[in-house]
Amino acid sequence: MNRNVWRWLTAYAASLVGDGIYFLALGWAAAQTAGPAQVGLVMAAGAVPRALLMLGGGVVADRFGPRLVVISSDAVRCAVVLALAAVVALTSPGLWLLVAVALLFGAVDALFMPAVGALPPRIAGPGRLVRVQGLRSLVERVGNTAGPPVAGLAMGLGGPAAAFAVAAALFGLSLALLVAVRLGPLPTASDAPGEGRPESPWQQLRSGLAYIRHHGLIGPLILSGTLSQLGTSAPLTVGLLLLAEERGWGASGVGWVVGAFGAGAASSALLLTLVRGVPRAGAVQNLTLIVGSAAIGALALAPSLPVAVGLAVAGGLVCGICGGLAIALIQTATDPSYLGRVSSVMAFTAVGLAPLAYPAFGVAVELWGIVPVFLAGGALSMAGAVVGTAAPLVRRAELTFA
Repeated sequence: MNRNVWRWLTAYAASLVGDGIYFLALGWAAAQTAGPAQVGLVMAAGAVPRALLMLGGGVVADRFGPRLVVISSDAVRCAVVLALAAVVALTSPGLWLLVAVALLFGAVDALFMPAVGALPPRIAGPGRLVRVQGLRSLVERVGNTAGPPVAGLAMGLGGPAAAFAVAAALFGLSLALLVAVRLGPLPTASDAPGEGRPESPWQQLRSGLAYIRHHGLIGPLILSGTLSQLGTSAPLTVGLLLLAEERGWGASGVGWVVGAFGAGAASSALLLTLVRGVPRAGAVQNLTLIVGSAAIGALALAPSLPVAVGLAVAGGLVCGICGGLAIALIQTATDPSYLGRVSSVMAFTAVGLAPLAYPAFGVAVELWGIVPVFLAGGALSMAGAVVGTAAPLVRRAELTFA
């Protein structure tokens, strides 16, 4: 890997840790000034603009270039959180200010996430994309794990103001590294749709969605991933809490299962950075999706916590391979002029659509019990593999490793 890739990965890691610190500090600051309902409002506020604006963020990334968008959004996040740190240090912020910050941060995230997701193909050749995505997944696991303890340490030393200051410093580090990242050449005019006829942002959004829908590999893989997210996201969040309560595993049991899944996913991410190739990558992606979906659905059948932990390790390991291959296949096949919009749709399915399954999952558990709902989630995720298998370009897809 070249220095460009390492700069991007380090910037991404710093940003992820900063995100985790900011989120916990925001909740703690809200808890000091408001009741539980208001704390929930503050914590959830950022999700609304993030979901509503995510697809538009992809258009912005393609229109102005992902590097400019990711640098600008990181700069805004750094400035906003640094200002919030100063306000919290000097006075007690009102609930309205915390909600406003959460809304602004969510809106900026809607620009940052598609842009940062569109960068790997521009900083690494197709032969290195699988390794870069493996490293990205590994960085995500480490970054998401490191954020909460660093936030706790900072708040223990200086309260929310100190935690916000640390988050701002990490966003500043991410910004400096991203400024130093150099991308490959921008797509030429002939690569863009509607050559000679500049598109409006709305037309760009529609053409991006049409591109995904009609592409023989990208469309099926994104639909497959959406079904998988809808089928497994709720079981791995709300479902684990309900399962642990029903089985008497306690909060520590949830931690063990979540940690085991994360350890498995991190191991597979590391594996993808080391292997020299994956023959018939499209077929392997479909197969691992089936196995991973089955492992997640089977968590509800586990007779004991150790068995559930073992299933979680296996599920994380297989799902990590599945996700890494799917992203690499999609980004390798994507025309450069559509990278931002394709990235925004993938992010939207994860942060916009998948959470919609949470309340439906809870209602279904009340109606039919936890075991059949877990199994139904696994089956829905497996349906994604059926979509992939039915697409000839997915079945025959290959990835060239450098």
